[in-house]
Parts: sequence; C-alpha cells; structure tokens
Amino acid sequence: MVIQETPDGVTAERPRAAVVRDALGVGVAVGLSGFAFGVTAAGAGISVAQACVLSLLVFTGASQFALVGALAAGGNPFTAAAGAFFLGTRNAFYGLRLSQLLALPRAVRPFAAHWVIDETTAVALAQPDRKSARLGFGVTGLSLYVLWNLTTLLGALGAEAIGDTAAWGLDAAGPAVFLALLAPMLKTSTERAVAALALVLGLGFLPVLPAGVPVLIAALAAPAVLWMKGRRS
Repeated sequence: MVIQETPDGVTAERPRAAVVRDALGVGVAVGLSGFAFGVTAAGAGISVAQACVLSLLVFTGASQFALVGALAAGGNPFTAAAGAFFLGTRNAFYGLRLSQLLALPRAVRPFAAHWVIDETTAVALAQPDRKSARLGFGVTGLSLYVLWNLTTLLGALGAEAIGDTAAWGLDAAGPAVFLALLAPMLKTSTERAVAALALVLGLGFLPVLPAGVPVLIAALAAPAVLWMKGRRS
C-alpha cells in the first residue's frame, strides 16, 4: 500500500495495483504509437532493420520522429541526426531529477537511464513516495519499451497496409497522454504561464522551422516567464 495525502490533509492508502494500472495505461497507450513511427520510417526510406534499431537503441519517440521527418523532407542526414540529438537532451534534465527521486543502485543506473523519457518521468513524479515512484518508473519503462519496439516492427512491415497514419491518429497518442498527465500539475499561475507561452512558441515556429527545432525554442518559455516575474517583483 502507498500512503497518499489528500488535499484536506488527511492521509489515505492507495493500493500498489493502482500504480501498476496507471503505469500500464501510459505504457500501452503511448507504446501503440510505435506503429506510427514504423510507418513514418518506412515512408522516409528507412529499412525495417534500421527502424527497429532506432527504437531499440534510441528509444525516445520525439527524437526518432524528428530524425525520420527531416530525412523524409530531404534534409541532410547529419543535420537530421543533430536535431534529433539536441531534442533528446531534455532527457538528461529528467535524469537529474529522477536520480534523486529513485536513488537506484549504481549497477542498475546505466540500464534505467535508457528508460528516462517523458512518460516514465511523468509517472514517477506523480507518485507520493520513492517506492511507488520506482514501481511506476519500472512498469512504465518496461511496458512502453516492449510495446514500442514491437509496434515499430509491425508498423514498418505493414506500412502499405496501414496507409495514412494521420487517419488512425496514432501520432497523437503520445502527446495526448503526456498532456493528460501534465495538466493537473499546472497549479500555479507561473506554471500555467510557462505552459501557455511554450504552446505559443512551439506552434508559432512549427511552420517555419525544421522538425524538432520548435520544441527546443518552446523550452525558452520557462526562463522567459521567470525573468518577467522577477522584473515585476
């Protein structure tokens, strides 16, 4: 059981089954979007083997989509790889926070680092204590890794049969789940201002900049809002 504090200050027990249920829900929902990556990779001229290796070794959906999207648009492979790399650096900042929260043994950390992504971070941070955070992180990472790689393979093999991924809505599954986890955490006006400015920056630069770059620019929302808040105070 997990002891969780309610808004009125009264503690309540939450079954560990609830942590597993939430983690599996995220892992399955986002893992299915691997179909979209497999199809997109095949459409960009990437072989089935190359798409599977990307999912196995890179395992960060936004960077993978940025890479194949840039290649599909005729971009230089080195430029596409650089953009995907810089987009993936956000996981390093997640790792700084999770290393303190999870406090995993040294022998386990290199393997756990491979699962430090948006979804595992969100699930772990949503838990009330270290033990449940570890459980949420592990279940989300394992289920998402297995399903993402399986659906990447199936998507790449069945690209012609699936057709247009936009018609299935698979490309929106990952962002939708992450937003659903993030929204309840935006409790202060500062947090909501950062989210709103990041949305404006990301969508505003989307039509004019290469894939992946608008996300990096949206990250400037946090220091910009904090700077403006400091000026007012």
